[in-house]
Amino acid sequence: MTVQLDARPPVAPATKARRQSSGRLSRLDTRYSPYLYIAPFFLLFAVFGVYPLAYTFWVSLHDWDLLGSEHPFVGAENYTRLLADPDFWHALVNTLGIFVISTVPQLLAALWLANLLNRGLRGRTGWRMAVLVPNVTSTAAVAIVFGVLFGREFGMVNWLLDLVGLDAIEWKSNRIASWVAISAMVDWRWTGYNALILLAAMQAIPRDLYEAAAIDGASRARQFWSVTVPLLKPTIIFCTIIATIGGLQLFTEPRMFHSGTNPIRGGPLRESQTLTMYMFENAFAPHYNFGYGSAVAWLLFALIALVAAVNVLVLRRLGGSAGSGKGGTAGTGRSGSSGTGRKGTR
Repeated sequence: MTVQLDARPPVAPATKARRQSSGRLSRLDTRYSPYLYIAPFFLLFAVFGVYPLAYTFWVSLHDWDLLGSEHPFVGAENYTRLLADPDFWHALVNTLGIFVISTVPQLLAALWLANLLNRGLRGRTGWRMAVLVPNVTSTAAVAIVFGVLFGREFGMVNWLLDLVGLDAIEWKSNRIASWVAISAMVDWRWTGYNALILLAAMQAIPRDLYEAAAIDGASRARQFWSVTVPLLKPTIIFCTIIATIGGLQLFTEPRMFHSGTNPIRGGPLRESQTLTMYMFENAFAPHYNFGYGSAVAWLLFALIALVAAVNVLVLRRLGGSAGSGKGGTAGTGRSGSSGTGRKGTR
């Protein structure tokens, strides 16, 4: 019979307890510490985001006069009045019209500009910084300059139209024309911002994909639509959502464009009054009906969520069809021609 001796010293009970406690703390730290790290953001969001949103909804259920002391509960009366208000629907059409005219060209121009900046240009750092100049410019200054450019009598745009034999356009009193002028202002200001976001995503695309497509004989345009655009789909969705939120909340540009008597109406006949301007008009001067203005704010919130969801669904559908159609050529080239070339070299 053999006796096996253990040379290790006996472990004290206190040492065992400390090890168990340390292991338990380590497991708790691994499991719960990430939530503690992100908790400050959600706490701030709850205080400055969720609470104002919930309070606005509560106010929208009351007849809330800012100059009064009593605020009686009226339920959904503000919403029913709002849906029957022709001025609300007029502002909604203005908002959607300016949004479509400004957002679609803005994203297309940003994609094209990002593709140019992604090439080997001389002084490309300076060019990349230059596209942000409109974004850091004061909105009031931009509105004043564009107001002069689109002036009826001495505006440069009408002067250029006159050179080609076209009649002058009433940019501030014509509804569609005012949409175009405000959209030009928005596009000039935000195209460079979106272009830099798309450029950062383009630089993360592996160069091997372009080399494989070039070996297959794909031109620059084919590489752009078959390689770049499908891989940029998440970034394009992000830019679309950000542009949707900004486009449907447009306030400063149309208000400054109609700087004159009662600019909050967006022109004498509300030619370019957006939903945010209509909300401000009702919630503050001259009506001071905070409950009605809160109802406008909540319907605007619902509209932004709906349009953003539709944009995401459409872009995902288009991205899926593009990936299965155009992306297949590049994929086949990588596994076929490129792979064969590397084997031949060996």
